[in-house]
Amino acid sequence: MKTTASFPSISKLLMVVAVCGLSACAVLKTPGYDEFQGAVRKGSAIQIYDTLEFLIAGNDDSPSDRKAAFRAVRYRKEDTAEFQFAWAAIAGRLVQQRGLLGIDLVGDIETHAIRSRELDPTYRNGAATRLLGTMYVIAPSSFLEHGNSELGLEMLEGLVAEYPNDPENHLRLAEAYIALNDPQPAHSHLCVCMAVATNMRADDRKLLKNLMADAGKVECPGAKMPEPKKRSLAQRLWPGGE
Repeated sequence: MKTTASFPSISKLLMVVAVCGLSACAVLKTPGYDEFQGAVRKGSAIQIYDTLEFLIAGNDDSPSDRKAAFRAVRYRKEDTAEFQFAWAAIAGRLVQQRGLLGIDLVGDIETHAIRSRELDPTYRNGAATRLLGTMYVIAPSSFLEHGNSELGLEMLEGLVAEYPNDPENHLRLAEAYIALNDPQPAHSHLCVCMAVATNMRADDRKLLKNLMADAGKVECPGAKMPEPKKRSLAQRLWPGGE
């Protein structure tokens, strides 16, 4: 026997459709995603990098975003510290995602980061040096041509000495010590980060939390891991900034 929907049922269906069109059932865009797509289409390499980092900082990037960012810069050629760093950093994010499948890019990342340092070692407080130092400590030496874990640690220590007020430098140096199974020297650097953890990116706070767990007993009087809070684009990319 064929039945028809009652009037109340149809009314409920129409109400659900209306609600979906206005709120929860609609496809919501991640904040910052339009900016990222715009940068990929016609932005500079550093704009692509910065908008990608905004997504990553909030754990909002999709598996395809890093690929799209790298495709957008892969064959560009600009001999500036800014471009060379952005190329290396974007490729590094792709390798971070792909693991061993992206290991063939390590040599190119090293080349671009070295060139950025040659052109301007002070660019973004030594960002290329931080990238290189971290890679030299963590990446297999067989894939590197110009550095190793000893040089990487030396580079990161130098950055902390040159830019002691940048918590990112302390975080990466602590990460390096722990990766090299020498956690004791990392403690003071972890405490520096704990003191300003409220102003750190969400992904850096997560790394800090993991490093604190791996470093053994770390005593930082009065410091505790803060609860995450919503932050602006500038604050998420450059902690403490507006």
